[in-house]
Amino acid sequence: MSLYDYEKSKEVAAKDYPFYALVIAAMRQADTDNLEKLSRAFPSTYMELKARYNAPGGLLPGEGD
Repeated sequence: MSLYDYEKSKEVAAKDYPFYALVIAAMRQADTDNLEKLSRAFPSTYMELKARYNAPGGLLPGEGD
């Protein structure tokens, strides 16, 4: 981690985003190695991200009816 990363993390934390929104955002921006680590740490979140990514409007079956 760099000082820049640390300072940016304070800006993000100040926004008070939900935890899983941050995890998903990290997955979206992660390189291959870090995505593998995140997907192992949060397997169901990763599977849902993949499902929503491929679903029209991000809606899963049964949502938005």
